[in-house]
Amino acid sequence: MRVTKYSDLRIGQSAEVVHTITESDIQTFGDLSGDYNPLHFDEKWASKTIFEGRIAHGLLTATFLSTAIGMKLPGPGAIYMSQSMKFLGPVRIGDTIVARVEIVSMNDKRRRVTLRTTCTNQNGEIVLDGEALVKIMDHE
Repeated sequence: MRVTKYSDLRIGQSAEVVHTITESDIQTFGDLSGDYNPLHFDEKWASKTIFEGRIAHGLLTATFLSTAIGMKLPGPGAIYMSQSMKFLGPVRIGDTIVARVEIVSMNDKRRRVTLRTTCTNQNGEIVLDGEALVKIMDHE
């Protein structure tokens, strides 16, 4: 696996990860996190909420941003330093999520990269919007 070099990065570069949410994803995330909120696991209960049915964990959706950052852009060798997020819409079983990261600024002295982070569903609706800061740990 090739470690990302800071010198290879440019403002405007972007990358995406695509994933369709499954029942198994929600169960596994609940098992790992301990979050068994009925909003994620009880259809009858969730049907009486503003969402009118079960939704995926917000942080499950955000996990695909971590995949995009750690594996694609900047990629291996990037250290995730911070992430801001606004959850703008529900994600349901069967939704196909496109997690997109785009370099919006670079700090050459500190070797840090700021990325706009978004997740959209199969209808092109932004369900998560945010910004991440990562440090590049190459040894140039």
